[in-house]
Parts: sequence; C-alpha cells; structure tokens
Amino acid sequence: MREIVLDTETTGFDSAGDDRIVEIGCIELINHIPTNNTFQCYINPERDMPEEAFNVHGLSSEFLAKHPVFAAIADDFIAFIADSPLVIHNASFDIGFINAEFRRLGHSPIPSDRAIDTVSMARQKFPGAQANLDALCRRFQIDLSDRSLHGALKDARLLAQVYLELIGGRQPDLELAKETQQLTAEIKDRPVQPARPHAPTQAEEKAHAAFLEKLNEPIWQAS
Repeated sequence: MREIVLDTETTGFDSAGDDRIVEIGCIELINHIPTNNTFQCYINPERDMPEEAFNVHGLSSEFLAKHPVFAAIADDFIAFIADSPLVIHNASFDIGFINAEFRRLGHSPIPSDRAIDTVSMARQKFPGAQANLDALCRRFQIDLSDRSLHGALKDARLLAQVYLELIGGRQPDLELAKETQQLTAEIKDRPVQPARPHAPTQAEEKAHAAFLEKLNEPIWQAS
C-alpha cells in the first residue's frame, strides 16, 4: 500500500488571499514504512516574505527568488503523489494552499477525502491533549533536536514517524521488546536455588505398599 506524507511551508495562513507555498516536502510510505523515495522543492512565491513566516522556516525572499515558481514544479509534484492517499498534519491547511495553486494553473483540485489528517487522528486517540507536531513527537519520544526551524521535508519525516505511532504500527513491538528485555534481566538476577529433594519418606513408602496390596490382579504381576 502506497501513501504519501506531505507538508508545506508558506508565506502565511491565507490560502485564499496573497499567501503562497514556498516549500513542499513529501515522503513515500509503502505499507506505512518510509522508503528512500522523496520529493522536495523550494518555490519562488513571487512576493515578499513576512517576518512572522521567516521566523518559522527561515526562508527569505532572496533565497527563494533563485528557485522555480509553482507552475514549473507542478507536473513533477502531481506525478510523485499520483493517486496515493496523502498523510497530512492539519490537512485542510496544506490542501487549501495546494488547491489554490492548482486553481491558478487550471488543474483539478485534490478532494479533501483523499487526505488522512493526523491532527484528527491524534485528537481522537488523545482527547484534550495537544495535537501539534512537536507535542506528538515528545509524546512518542521522537527526536526533535533538528527542528529549531520548520522545513517541509524535515517535518514530513517527523510526521511519518508520528503517523506510524498513531496507527499502532511501531509502539506495540517496542513495548513487547522492552517487556522481554526486562523479564530476561529479572531471570538473570534471580539467585540459583538448590534442587529440592524428592525421595519418599518411610511413611509414604508404607502407604504406597498398602495401596498396592488392595489392587486386584495388577497388570505388572500378569505372566
């Protein structure tokens, strides 16, 4: 089964207005496990970069001006995702921006039911708890040391791990391994006990002999 974990970085929050995509990152999953097949590109938004957005992802207007516009990468992006389900954290945000770009090019939009929204999954699994990517990574002990700035491909890699935890694909195996290691350690630490004696007492031997005398033609006495 092929799925695509997808994330975007943008100039802001308003996909219906002037904000644009500045990075797309995708990770291919086969049977929920990441492969080495990825898609990543920076995109020239053809506009300025607000300070608030720059502080999140660190992508400046000067840096992005050297990269292609969305129209130049659209076909490669569409070919990569093909018709696979899309695993997205807060799917309405990313799908909204992608479809806004598609509308400008006359492409068909991505239907919302094609997305697997990990925010919804997390809220259902952990009601009342924080469902942002950082909080879920901390919950599942996923390394966040390289996330001082957001990045689409970087966040897609983290989300692939979170998704696997949310569907229960990794944690049960880890817990079983931990329990097995703990049990093995406990067995090794137990002191060696001497074997208990099993020889019958005189009273037991006498009782056994009396019982045998009551048997009528026992098989071991047959000729």
